[in-house]
Amino acid sequence: MHLRGGRPIAPLVLSAQERAYLEQQVRRHRVARSMSERCRVILRCADGLPSKSVAAELGVHEHTVGKWRRRFLRDRCDGLLDEARPGRPRTIDDDQVAAVIERTLRTTPADATHWSIRSMAAETGFSHTTIRRMWAAFGLQPHRSQTFKLSNDPLFVDKVRDIVGLYLSPPNRALVLPMMPGVPERRTHNYVRHGTTSLFAALDVASGFVIGKCYKRHRTAEFLNFLKEIDAHVPEGLDVHIVMDNYATHKTPRIKAWLARRPHYYIHFTPTSASWINQVERWFAELTRKRLRRGVHTSVRQLESDIRSFIDRHNENPKPFKWAKSADQILASVKRFCQKTQQTLCGEL
Repeated sequence: MHLRGGRPIAPLVLSAQERAYLEQQVRRHRVARSMSERCRVILRCADGLPSKSVAAELGVHEHTVGKWRRRFLRDRCDGLLDEARPGRPRTIDDDQVAAVIERTLRTTPADATHWSIRSMAAETGFSHTTIRRMWAAFGLQPHRSQTFKLSNDPLFVDKVRDIVGLYLSPPNRALVLPMMPGVPERRTHNYVRHGTTSLFAALDVASGFVIGKCYKRHRTAEFLNFLKEIDAHVPEGLDVHIVMDNYATHKTPRIKAWLARRPHYYIHFTPTSASWINQVERWFAELTRKRLRRGVHTSVRQLESDIRSFIDRHNENPKPFKWAKSADQILASVKRFCQKTQQTLCGEL
């Protein structure tokens, strides 16, 4: 029985210049998303993939892939541009749009730290709705900013490598316990405070098990009591690596003397202003999100009861958090942030 084959598909071959142009459009941050998607379609088709595979990979319909393939074969790179549509002709050309985007990203108004829709409209002579559409098309939100506190610890690099090394390659026959005190706030639904409590918590990075205890204050006495609580949970013959910040309470003579009598305890201090590297922070975030943020607590006793309940439930089925970034990746990210910040400051000056 003879089966008729499908419609033959013309091969799509790119010149070096066309491939360079398409790859440039994909990499550019200020190109329309639709144009970037069309370029990806053509590049994958040029790699020899069938339309169905390209559609599945890029999350578009197979007919969409076929449409841009045909237009590229007919008109090459010009075929990827939007065709003129019926209706009112454009009053703002691409160069004007590019000028607005460039001004938004590279300049600031004389009387403010960032552009608003109406201040940009007044500066350029366009309506505020036109500016809104331009910014929306390119995903610009000048009013939003990112902040990150850089550590000024002279041993920052060494400490990052030390602690991340513990997470990614923990020593044999040892417990790694990121530990820190937290101060959950007691409040009712209308934000009336009812006092505070200090929660000390230590997380076993291998199993996800949490040792936690609430205290009225955060002093040497409470911290020493919590260390004894940890010591009671540690099996014989294991080394203990504790990751914590260099808070003054953690370095008093009483604490140092207690640790000196236990040579199997190793302390790893986090860099200054870098509590994010302490893995127990992730567990505190879970506690806040699931139990505290929308909780209604009319007394400290009720709050501490809820915290203990959360710890018990967590420890019924503990799961370790997975540390994904290596020390080199973290330091490279910090370096990029420093370089970007420096460029921004130089631009403002």
